[in-house]
Amino acid sequence: MEVLSEQEWHARREHHQQRVRRWIDPRLARRSKNEGHPIEDFLFEYYAYRPGKLLKWHPGIGVVLRGDTAGEYLYQKGYSEVADGITANASRLPPRRVEAIPWLRDMLFRSRERPGLFGCWGLHEWAMVYRTESIRHGQWPLRVTSRQISEIVESLGPRCTHYDAFRFFSAVARPLNKFQPTRLTAAALEQPGCLHANMDLYKWAFMLAPFTASELVADCFELATKIRALDMQASPYDFTALGYLPVKIETPEGRAEYESKQREFALCAAPLRDRLVTVCDQIIEKVPGGAVDRESRTTTLSQR
Repeated sequence: MEVLSEQEWHARREHHQQRVRRWIDPRLARRSKNEGHPIEDFLFEYYAYRPGKLLKWHPGIGVVLRGDTAGEYLYQKGYSEVADGITANASRLPPRRVEAIPWLRDMLFRSRERPGLFGCWGLHEWAMVYRTESIRHGQWPLRVTSRQISEIVESLGPRCTHYDAFRFFSAVARPLNKFQPTRLTAAALEQPGCLHANMDLYKWAFMLAPFTASELVADCFELATKIRALDMQASPYDFTALGYLPVKIETPEGRAEYESKQREFALCAAPLRDRLVTVCDQIIEKVPGGAVDRESRTTTLSQR
């Protein structure tokens, strides 16, 4: 267990809060004016984690907070008092949450071990508006015509592996996709090249709260903001008014640019995924009797 003095953990908490305010404050300012931003507001809306949750600091599993003010954490779920102070206590997790940890750990581990697929070129956003009148971001103009969207989707062929992107495809675009992910097969198709899988690391980090250190949550959030920007830049929408220049995947140059950034994001996501697997392992080790049969678990990071 790492023991932090009151001065040490107060400094870490303040640093975290200052870091995340660069994303939170603009979001709150827009909301006060009833304004929205299709790129910068996405992570707060799609994942439904309010700014206040991102602002709140947790030390993570295996860390003890000392000092008079550490007692405030006893009023938050998951914390208990130990000899040296206050800590996040995984042994008190309800059974429903305990059962989810091995599943998440296995999904993250297996997706990390699969080869990344880098030839999708962000066609999921194009497939969402393929031959349909239903436009998800109807308040923003398209930078290409409907005919061009059809030509690109049909000539390049979508190959989306992520269910939560695929489910928004237009009905006529779904049969064109190389993969046909479902909710049941979603975990089996997760792979480290996918923008959405890497963006979802933010969701998984929050799912493990308060056992995920808030610094790791913020690292996942920061990567997700960059991924979301590319996601929209490569889409058929025109966001130049917001300062986002298009990545024209309808051209060979644009596809090369997209794939280069996609590979860069995959490299950035890899250590974050590893850290989340470690958090899962730490939680499992703390659960009385073990959450799963340890002999049947996949090889841990320390054994690689």
